[in-house]
Amino acid sequence: MSDKNMNDKAPELGLPLHESSTADPEEHRSRHHTLRTEIVAFLGELIGTFMFLSLAFSGTQIALNAASPQQLTTTANAVPDVSKLLYIAFAFGVSLAINVAIFAELSGGKFNPAVTAALWLTRKIHWHRAVQTIIAQLIAGIAAAGFVSGLLPGPLIIATKLDPSISIAQGLFLEAFVTTQLILTILMLDAGPSKPMYIGLSLFIAQICSVFFTGGSLNPARSFGPAVVTQFTHYHWIYWIGPLLGSGLASGIYALINWVRRGQV
Repeated sequence: MSDKNMNDKAPELGLPLHESSTADPEEHRSRHHTLRTEIVAFLGELIGTFMFLSLAFSGTQIALNAASPQQLTTTANAVPDVSKLLYIAFAFGVSLAINVAIFAELSGGKFNPAVTAALWLTRKIHWHRAVQTIIAQLIAGIAAAGFVSGLLPGPLIIATKLDPSISIAQGLFLEAFVTTQLILTILMLDAGPSKPMYIGLSLFIAQICSVFFTGGSLNPARSFGPAVVTQFTHYHWIYWIGPLLGSGLASGIYALINWVRRGQV
């Protein structure tokens, strides 16, 4: 058989002719790069949320165990114990600031389903990144609550609860208001080395204004984790709806301001 005939039949026989591959190596590398990026983002959000909440939960557990356990008041007249409020707010604010600084380049340092929702609403992240991020945050919230429960002595007393002086509706809208403040800080400020500090300060002031009345959640993962470890209240839903309302409001404000800035009014 001639060389010509052999070459003609080679494709039919499936013989290797060492022809150039039709697969695009750039596309192959891109798929692997995307997969690695998503895995890194998931791990960054999982570990970052765990570290943020574990440190914040530990500070809250210490504050609530000091002097009069589980109370944020100093007298029977329900006068707020300012030192405890400051301790809890400081623990949350500083923990958020340092962990955002650490994990921002890996996952964005969101640590909060309400923040994730706002970034999705403002088209800063895709829906698939939002979904896997929220899953990581909820898992981390449960893990952090369980970790603190096992690490520190005494029962876990960090669950978010309404003060008897406030109604469920008031608690809902207070959570929405303070979450709006936090998310506006995240959306409106440009990225830079000082941004984590401002985010931490925003959570600090939000905690100061809400922790006495609602427990200062602003974050469904923050409330969900301890509720899984201890128990759910009948109004647990406000710690989801409130922050998500705040997320929607902050996203709307951000979009309106950008719309006006572009000269469309």
